[in-house]
Amino acid sequence: MMIIALIVIILVLVLPNVRIVPQQAVYVIERLGKYQASWEAGIHVKIPVLDRIVKKISLKEQVLDFPPQPVITKDNVTMRIDSVVFAKVFDPKLYTYGVEDPIFGLQNLSATTLRNIIGDMELDQTLTSRDEINGRLQTILDEATDAWGLKVTRVELKNITPPKEIEDVMTTQMRAERERRQTVLEAQAHQESVVSRAEGDKKAKILAAEAEKEAQIALAEGRARSIELVYQAEAEGLKMLNEASPNGNVLKLKGIEALKEISDGQATKIYMPTDIMDSVASLGVAGEALGIGDKTPIKPYQPKAEEKLDDPCLSEESSEQTKQAAESNFQMQKSLENRE
Repeated sequence: MMIIALIVIILVLVLPNVRIVPQQAVYVIERLGKYQASWEAGIHVKIPVLDRIVKKISLKEQVLDFPPQPVITKDNVTMRIDSVVFAKVFDPKLYTYGVEDPIFGLQNLSATTLRNIIGDMELDQTLTSRDEINGRLQTILDEATDAWGLKVTRVELKNITPPKEIEDVMTTQMRAERERRQTVLEAQAHQESVVSRAEGDKKAKILAAEAEKEAQIALAEGRARSIELVYQAEAEGLKMLNEASPNGNVLKLKGIEALKEISDGQATKIYMPTDIMDSVASLGVAGEALGIGDKTPIKPYQPKAEEKLDDPCLSEESSEQTKQAAESNFQMQKSLENRE
């Protein structure tokens, strides 16, 4: 019975003082008002009445989003900047006893440090130097919070809001810059298009010239080959003719055939050797064999009747001298007509 009572007393006194610390957490313990220990993850038992849990601290990285802070640049432009600070506790004892409210102290320290950094920069530099501002702010805050048991791992500027007038000027400037870039891009595109078209025309002309050259070469080669074949055929014909040992009559007949072919052209005069003319005359077939000359039938010669003077001004009563003068005038006119 005594054992049971003892067990019950132990359970009543011990169980309420058993504590389980979760992962990534630390409990700061005081004994009789003095720092005793920092409990890490696991099961722990505190002494009733003597021990007290002062603070439960998370060791996870905290994201501290501070409200926007008004700052003034070096060229006297007022703007608002809100930042985000990433920090975590690395020493629970310093975090508990270093400062009354470490997070509030970090917020004020961040605001004052940000004002100092922005005060050394002009507006344009502030807008284009976020990485520099982040780095300088993180370094200063990390060094200042070491005594508080905090480790500042990163600082980021969320928004930089300039005055409305500056925003309007920046908007106009950005619009003009975009239009300028668009104009430049359009000009470059047009230039590339013109160059490409010119290159295409150039290549097309080169290909056409090469094709024309090849066509002319092929045509010239064909004509040369044709002439060569004609001369070869004529040479073969002469060779065969020499081998046949023709007599004079055969040669004269060949000459007549050649003259017949010549006569089929546009020539109005043909000169023939006398030996061929003698052969043709002896055969009596020059006109029919050659098909040359004027085939128009020749009319027999009829002398013109002697034209007489017919002057209505003359009569039988005219004197002999008047008739002779009229006759002389008539003969002179006929002579002039014949000359014409």
